[in-house]
Amino acid sequence: MPFLSYRHAAQLRQELKDTRATVVTPEKEDFPELIRRWSDTCEKEAGAVVMVTSSHEVALVVAFANRHYIPIAVQGGGYSTSGASSTHGGIVINLSAMHNVLVDPASATIAVQGGATWGEVDQAAEREGLAVVGCTTSAAGVGGTTLSGGFGWLTGRHGLVIDNLVSVKMVLADGRVVTASEAEHPDLFWAVRGAGQSFGVATEFVLLAHRQRSPIFGGLLYFPADRLAAVIEFANQFDERATGDEGLFFGFTTRPPDLLSTVIVALLFYNGPRVAAEAFFAPLLALGPIQNETCEMPYPRMNTILGPLAASGARKRLSGTTVRLPLDPQIVHEVYEDFDRIMRSYPRVEGSVVVFELLPYARVSQVPLDATACANRGPYHNVATILRWHDPELDAKMANLERALLRKIRERGGVASIAGHGVGIYANYAGHEANAQELFGDNLPRLQKLKKQYDPKNMFRKWHNLLTHSHEPTVIC
Repeated sequence: MPFLSYRHAAQLRQELKDTRATVVTPEKEDFPELIRRWSDTCEKEAGAVVMVTSSHEVALVVAFANRHYIPIAVQGGGYSTSGASSTHGGIVINLSAMHNVLVDPASATIAVQGGATWGEVDQAAEREGLAVVGCTTSAAGVGGTTLSGGFGWLTGRHGLVIDNLVSVKMVLADGRVVTASEAEHPDLFWAVRGAGQSFGVATEFVLLAHRQRSPIFGGLLYFPADRLAAVIEFANQFDERATGDEGLFFGFTTRPPDLLSTVIVALLFYNGPRVAAEAFFAPLLALGPIQNETCEMPYPRMNTILGPLAASGARKRLSGTTVRLPLDPQIVHEVYEDFDRIMRSYPRVEGSVVVFELLPYARVSQVPLDATACANRGPYHNVATILRWHDPELDAKMANLERALLRKIRERGGVASIAGHGVGIYANYAGHEANAQELFGDNLPRLQKLKKQYDPKNMFRKWHNLLTHSHEPTVIC
């Protein structure tokens, strides 16, 4: 039985009648499209989707849900594969109509509404010769990336997204709308920089922007499998050679037209001229890629290259872990063979990928572990896995296969966590495979204390539950 009854849906419409918000229930023609997500595995039939246009409207919905003990989920970009932006029978607060981006060149700040995508931010910033640290996938929503830390191509030079967050407007569980910053509600500001989804609905961010050169250098290289050892050799030198303006993602994927052929792929980024970029990446370029798509380009285009991975449709599972360099070539080769076996053994799995994400970490690590709630600030590199399939009967099988890949990488491919250098887990990739203690380490007690202060009923528990390791709704209406 849906948590949101027809009677409650009618009451909600009545409360919002003097606003521009729209309450869409399952019988409406556009409802199926509104509950679509990046992965079909995360589509759940909500009791209602509320299309909001302001913080005030969000506050009315949150207060209503709080009074009636109705579960809520918040949808920005809709890219969570943990189900955090979906709810079965509850209320989805859809922020997509709140996507304004306002650039202030004088203060080098950008005000971004909670439903905006990174692509919208990139385009607005570029018009003023600026850029922000943002997601490497432009289709992703600003909110989900930011509130859990946020890595991007500019992380090496400017740190995490949250290290460039000036303020955030939040709707709290009791319906209050507050602005959190170093000057206002500093305790809440500490918490939302790393665990923001657990404290409310972020409806506006103010981000610090930076002067950005144009063009930059980047693009994809594809290699046959026999180049893997040489690619790893280059990757293992990344930490000692990188200065802050470089990035290298490499891994395995399928490549048209032979969708069963697993190839080595490398995505290069260099925030500088082509000559300097080609000098830095010379060992890779000399390996004779079977396809070379690198070139000079505007910075916003760099964040569109991973666009095919962001396409909706099919069943997907995104998870991840972290590693430290140097990587063991034998272990990485074993992971390649495991991945290749999956690609050859199951139907319609094209578009799957394993990616080692190498970004300079000096700026991230120099921020004290207790300066923000984010506890992932060590000398680590993220690894992401995306398995893509179509048959619902394969859901459990694919989940187990992906866990096995990550287990091998985590346990044998590199010791991720070292004492005094954070947890070595990126919350946005961890899904629900990691609990709150693993994600936040020594920062968890302070987070739990603040959680009880700002959200005593634990309304915002769809992301990572700070109070228990149960991620399903614990109350019904």
